[in-house]
Amino acid sequence: MLKKIIIVVSFLFLLQTIAFGDDNPPEVLVNSVGVIGNSQIAEEYILNVVDTKPGKLLSRDVIQNDVETIYNQGFFSFVDVDLRPEGGGASVIFSVQENPIIESINFTGNTKYTSEQLMKEVFSQEGTVFNRVFFRNDLDRIQERYHRDGYVMVRVSDVQIQGGNIYVTILEPTVGDVIIQGNSKTKTNVIRREIKLKTGDIFNVTHFRHQLGKLQGLGYFEDVDVAFDVPEDDDSVVDLILTVKEKKTASVGLNLAYGTESGLSGGLTYGDTNLFGRGINFEVGFNEGDDASYWLSFSSTYMDAKTFAWRVGAVYRKYDERYYYRKGIKQFEYDEKSLSIYAGLGKKFSNEDWSWFLTLRREDAEYKNVQNAIPGYIDDLTMWDGVNQTVELSLTWDKRDEYAPYSKGFVWDTNLEQAVKALGGEYEYLKYWTQFRLYAPLNKALEGFGDIGGTWSDENPLLFAARLRIGAATKDELPAFARYSLGGMNTLRGYNSRSFEGSRMFLGNFELRVPVASGVSLVGFYDIGNADEDFHWSDYHDNYGIGVRVKTPFGNVRVDYAKGEDENRTYFGFGEMF
Repeated sequence: MLKKIIIVVSFLFLLQTIAFGDDNPPEVLVNSVGVIGNSQIAEEYILNVVDTKPGKLLSRDVIQNDVETIYNQGFFSFVDVDLRPEGGGASVIFSVQENPIIESINFTGNTKYTSEQLMKEVFSQEGTVFNRVFFRNDLDRIQERYHRDGYVMVRVSDVQIQGGNIYVTILEPTVGDVIIQGNSKTKTNVIRREIKLKTGDIFNVTHFRHQLGKLQGLGYFEDVDVAFDVPEDDDSVVDLILTVKEKKTASVGLNLAYGTESGLSGGLTYGDTNLFGRGINFEVGFNEGDDASYWLSFSSTYMDAKTFAWRVGAVYRKYDERYYYRKGIKQFEYDEKSLSIYAGLGKKFSNEDWSWFLTLRREDAEYKNVQNAIPGYIDDLTMWDGVNQTVELSLTWDKRDEYAPYSKGFVWDTNLEQAVKALGGEYEYLKYWTQFRLYAPLNKALEGFGDIGGTWSDENPLLFAARLRIGAATKDELPAFARYSLGGMNTLRGYNSRSFEGSRMFLGNFELRVPVASGVSLVGFYDIGNADEDFHWSDYHDNYGIGVRVKTPFGNVRVDYAKGEDENRTYFGFGEMF
C-alpha cells in the first residue's frame, strides 16, 4: 500500500578520540541536539520523541532507535543523523526530509459512498504535510465505515502518491451469479425472490444475512447452506451459491385451547405452507366449542412491484351464548351464525414502501335466541340479519427497517370499505379508517441512565411502541357485523370483547417494552378509546397494566394484566398486540 522509504543513518567519526568500532569506546557526552531540513513540522515536536538529550552519554543504539522513532512519526520520507565534535563532547543533528504538502485526496471505485462522505472519515486535510501513519488510519476508518454498514468485502486496493496528490482506489466487490441448488419441490423463483441481492449489487453481509433469515423462516427447508466463489482473475465479483435441503411442508394439527373470553375449544387442521412448491399457503380446519369455526383458505402473501399477493377463502362461525354489550354494559346473551367468503389481490408500487390490497367479501349473518337479558335491555342487534357485500381497499406505507431484528420505524394504513347493494348485498354504507403504528428504540436516548444486566442491545432494545386508530362511516347506524368494535386483548384491554361498538371509533395503545433477560421482556401499557354512534373526544374509556413476553420455539407468549374502569382482567395469547 504505502511504500516505506529506507532510513539512512550516517555517523561521522569524532576526531581520533571517538571510535565507535572499538571494543571499549570512550564515553562521550551529548552537548546539543538539533534538527535540520524541517519547514512545516516544529523542531520541538520532532525532538520530543527522541531519547538522545543534552547531558546524556552518546549511544549508537539510542541514536538508531531515535532515527526510527522520528521516521515512524510519519511526516518524513528520509531521516539521517550527523554527529560532530562540540566542546569536548558531541553535537547530534537529525536531518529530515518532509513529505509533500497534501494538494488533493482523490477516490476512485467508490459507488456506495460519495468522495465527500468518505472524506468525513479522513483526518488528513489539504494544505498539511502528508503523514503516512495518519493516512493509514484514515484508510482503516474508511474500511470500517464500509464494514460497519455490512460491506465486509470492500477494501482499499491501491494508494498512489504523486507529489502532493493522493489517489486511493477502493474495490467494492459486487454480486455475480446467484446459484440455487438442492431444491426439487420448491420452484427456484420462490427461493430467488427472497434473496434481494442481484447481479451488480455491492455485496452486503447484513442484508444477505437478513434475507437468508427470511428464506429459512418460510419453513420450507431443513437447512440452507451458503458458499462464495470468486471467479479467476476477477476479485471484484463474488458468486453466491445457496444449497437448500427441503423438508415436508404439509402437516396435520390437533389443538386444544382455552381463551380468556372464548372458553375451552379444540379442533383439527390440515395445511401446506408450500403447496405445489409455489409458496402457496393452504389450510382447512375446524374448531369446536362455544366459539366454533370452520374454514378453508388459499393465499400467497409474498408481494413486490412485479408479484401479486392474493387470498381466497371461506369461514363459517357459530357462537353460542355470546354476550352483547351496549356502551360497555351487558344487555343479553345470544347465538350467532355467520358465513364469510372473500377474495383479495394486492401488490407493491414501484416505490416498494407503498402497497395496496383490494378485497371482495360476502358475509351472511344470523342472530337469534336472545336470553338472560337484563331488565330494560336494548336490542339493536338481531334486526341486522342478512347479507353484506363489501369492497375493501387498503393502502399501506411501511417504513420499518427490514434489516432490523425487531420492529423499528412506522407503518401507516388507510382503509376504505364500501358496502354495495348492486353486488347482491342488503346494505349500503362507506366505512373509512386509518391507523398509524410507531416503533422507536430508546437505547440511545437513555444512554448512561443504566441498564438491567446489559440486556438492552442494538438487537434487543428498550422499545416504545404506539398504535393510533381512528375511523368513521357515512351512516350513524351500521349493521352489527360492520360496526367498529373495541374491547378485549387486542384492542382495549381491561374490558370484555365487543364492549363498545358503533359507527365511529378512536383507539390509542401505548407500550414500553423492556428487556429484562434473554428472551423475556416486561411491558407497561396504557390503552384509551371508544366506539359509539356519536361520541366526543372527552368521552373515552381507558386502562393500564403490565405484561410479560416470553420467546419460545412456538412463538412469543403474551400475558397481560389490565385494570379497567370496573374490573381487572388477565389475558393470555401469542405474539404482540400490534
